[in-house]
Amino acid sequence: MEPFTELSAVAVPLAMDNIDTDQIIPARFMRRSSRDGKSAPFFFHDLRFDANGAEKPDCIFSRTEYRGARFVVGGRNYGCGSARMGAVYSHFDYGIRAVIAHSFGDVFYNNCLKNGIVAARVSADAIAQLHYTLSAVPGSKLTVDLVNQTVSDSAGNVHTFEIDGFAKQCLLEGLSDIDLTLRMEPDITAFEQRYYESMRWLHRHVNRTVK
Repeated sequence: MEPFTELSAVAVPLAMDNIDTDQIIPARFMRRSSRDGKSAPFFFHDLRFDANGAEKPDCIFSRTEYRGARFVVGGRNYGCGSARMGAVYSHFDYGIRAVIAHSFGDVFYNNCLKNGIVAARVSADAIAQLHYTLSAVPGSKLTVDLVNQTVSDSAGNVHTFEIDGFAKQCLLEGLSDIDLTLRMEPDITAFEQRYYESMRWLHRHVNRTVK
């Protein structure tokens, strides 16, 4: 997992509440969505493309100013709905490294933190101000500073957010659950060896039973 410390990048303002996981990645794409780096085309697919697969020119993601965006600024209850992991994968594969919102669907929020995406909860006033700034100056950048837990805009406004300390450390170091387990491999190996030595009689019994 790629570490996240601080990043300045273009942000897309999505001034909508209750953006659900089916909007983020429609259910019909779920069988094709996995952690293979190829789910970017499914990201907000029905918002971005028409029935023929052509890009909708009036979609905010189609605008030149927002191409290459690394952040999304939502509203309330972002990522609500189902628990589909593809909603997070499609963000990451599209290039999104942080989602800023007033509140999140719980499962989506936790899945973001476990998969390299900063999910920053900020106040309703902060969201309104960010939407205003990003819409007034399309293509303007935000800076997300995970170390200091702040979101700053081009106008100099700084907003703070809270995050679980363990999740923060994993994001800073780029550690997935698997990475955390592998870090403990020497201790796991040592435990298994001690267990085997102290329980040889059990292993002999199991082996005889299996045969």
